[in-house]
Amino acid sequence: MLIAAVLCLCAAAATAAMGLWSARRPHATDQVAQVLRAVVPTQLAAAVMLAAGGVVALAAPPHAGVLALVVCVVGAVGTVAAGCYQSAKSVALREAVREAQSSDAGCAGACASCTLSCH
Repeated sequence: MLIAAVLCLCAAAATAAMGLWSARRPHATDQVAQVLRAVVPTQLAAAVMLAAGGVVALAAPPHAGVLALVVCVVGAVGTVAAGCYQSAKSVALREAVREAQSSDAGCAGACASCTLSCH
């Protein structure tokens, strides 16, 4: 149990460090950088979950420690996965809106001329 708890605490520290590193990077127009920056809150939440699981695994009786460790690790992985999905979906939506606005600007809102030219 000691090894699992220490590994969980190390994973918490690594997750928090990656989240803080992503937060300190400047804002970018690159979609990947935007997703990484948007996932920072979920990374920090996962780090807290992992740290709590590691501490409980160290302090609690073995049966309760294993259960808490499993719940915290599954929760942390699920939180990061959901955060990545939501962030990627949000960035993709923003990019689609920006692309639609730029294509609308090309015809200056003259939808009739675009529609009639196809027939």
